Amino acid sequence: MSENPVIPQYTENEIRSLDWKEHIRLRPGMYIGKLGDGKSPEDGIYVLIKEIIDNSIDEHVMGNGKRIDVKIDEKRVIVRDYGRGIPLGKVIDCVSKINTGGKYDSRAFQKSVGLNGVGTKAVNALSSFFRVESFREGKTKLAEFNCGELIVDAPEAETTERNGTRMTFEPDASIFKNYRFIHDFIREQIKNYTYLNSKLTIVYNGESYASRNGLLDLLDSKVTAENALYPVVHLQSEDFEIAFTHTEAYGEEYYSFVNGQYTTQGGTHLQAFREAFVKTIRDFYKKDYDAADIRASITAAVSIRVVEPVFESQTKTKLGSSEMEPGGVSLKSAMLEFVKKHVDDYLHQNQIRETSIEISLNIDQKGMPFLHTILRIA
Repeated sequence: MSENPVIPQYTENEIRSLDWKEHIRLRPGMYIGKLGDGKSPEDGIYVLIKEIIDNSIDEHVMGNGKRIDVKIDEKRVIVRDYGRGIPLGKVIDCVSKINTGGKYDSRAFQKSVGLNGVGTKAVNALSSFFRVESFREGKTKLAEFNCGELIVDAPEAETTERNGTRMTFEPDASIFKNYRFIHDFIREQIKNYTYLNSKLTIVYNGESYASRNGLLDLLDSKVTAENALYPVVHLQSEDFEIAFTHTEAYGEEYYSFVNGQYTTQGGTHLQAFREAFVKTIRDFYKKDYDAADIRASITAAVSIRVVEPVFESQTKTKLGSSEMEPGGVSLKSAMLEFVKKHVDDYLHQNQIRETSIEISLNIDQKGMPFLHTILRIA
């Protein structure tokens, strides 16, 4: 008979309190998802870039700054915006104290994506070099960090720079092993930002990106005229924007966004759109088409803006909110109201007709559901 295992003591000596940077560096996956080496667009080095740009986007959404400059060389990232700039006396706190930021009062940043006050601090902690510079009304404040540790606290100084912020960082090579930036992934990120912010220009390594038509431009970049069965339908209101068409491809393809954040895993808003689209088509044609047939071969982009969004993780790839704002109307109901009104109006205004083909669960010779033919413009 084996001896009983020794059970370690559980005393006050076993209890540890980590400071903010130690916890982020010990458990980086909690804050930025998988680490990776840059070969996947979901790797941590791209999340770091996104967290910094998100702050600049939020400034733009609030009406401050129409341009963001992004420069990335082999290892270093520089993001310069032309918003209001961080209040000079709070520059260090905003990049090094968890739960410190200017987005907790929803009156100031009602539909911001970065409400937790974590993103910039995670970038700081996971960077071997991190510099923050703020420019406000002719004055500037600079601070530098190494792995979250403050190493330079420069006094406020005079400046001729325009208002805004400049963030510079290098991911820590001891955490992100053998990483390298793939510029095509970053360009895709930047294009998505411009699709969602039609008055914004982002200059990336000297290349300028902007979009006049929002999600319409996005789908036009994804779907060729030869593959689309009808011109992309583009509809929007203050809180909703959708674009969709059906193509010759199989399956369903979606690009979904919340408050400017690309939710690669969808979430409650995407599910609400899928259900609302089916109901609207059924009601318009007064036929009980199968939901799978209605959505077969659809390519759609869905963007929604909600107050204080709840995501299923810090990386914000999937929305979990069920309401448009805390205690407000349900997201599902609001999406249904938007889709039903705007898609129904579009169908009437463009004289959409049902073809003579019997549509239900019929399948053509290629195995393609015929339902998409109801959306051809007469």
